Amino acid sequence: MPSRSRLYATTRRGFEVLMIGSLRGSLVDKDPEGEVVLEVGGVGYRISVNPGTLVVLPEIGADVFMHVHHHIREGDQQLYGFATLAERKCFESVIGAHGVGPALALAVLATLPPDELRQAVATNDVDALCLVPGVGKKTAQRMVLELKNRLEISGFDSNEPDNDQQVASTALADVREALIQMGFGTEEVRRAVEGLEGDDTSMMLRSALQRLAAK
Repeated sequence: MPSRSRLYATTRRGFEVLMIGSLRGSLVDKDPEGEVVLEVGGVGYRISVNPGTLVVLPEIGADVFMHVHHHIREGDQQLYGFATLAERKCFESVIGAHGVGPALALAVLATLPPDELRQAVATNDVDALCLVPGVGKKTAQRMVLELKNRLEISGFDSNEPDNDQQVASTALADVREALIQMGFGTEEVRRAVEGLEGDDTSMMLRSALQRLAAK
C-alpha cells in the first residue's frame, strides 16, 4: 500500500488533499482546445490533455480510464490526463525541470511522445525540443541537461552519437521544420514523422507528405 505521503498533499494553509492518480468514468465532453470532462460517481472532473491523448479518446458517453497527474500549487488545483502510465511519468519528469510548468510540459509531450523525447535527450537533439511552442534554444539546451538525470534513457542511443546518428537526427529535425513551415500543425507533424528513419531529408519529407495526404 502506498505511504500516506504519496496519497496526500498538504496545501500552504495546512489542509491535506487526497491526490488523484487515475480516473474511470463516462466521457461527457471533449474540447478541441485540450480539455475533457469525465464524470465519476456523479462528479464531473475537468482534465487537461494533449492533442495526442484527445484523438485516441472514444466518443462522448463511452467509459474511459485515464492516468492523472494532480497538480497542486498555491491553492490552485488542476488535473492532467494521459492515455498511458508512461506518458504521465514522462510528464512528471519534465515538470521537475527548472522553469518548466505543466502547460509547457504538456506542449513538450504533444510535440515529442515519451520515446521521441528520450531519444532527443539521449542524443542531445536540441533542435527537436526547439520545435515545441514556447521553447527557444537556451531553454532546450537546459532541458536536455536536466532531463538526462530525470528520464530513463538507458536503452536509447548514447549521449555521444556517432556520425550516422547525428546525420539521421539532423535529417529528422529538418523534416519537422519543413512541415511546420508548410503550415502543418504540431500534432500532424508528430504523426507524420513518427517512426521515420534514414538520413535523406528529401526522401523522408516525401514519405511524411504521403502520410499526411493519405489521412
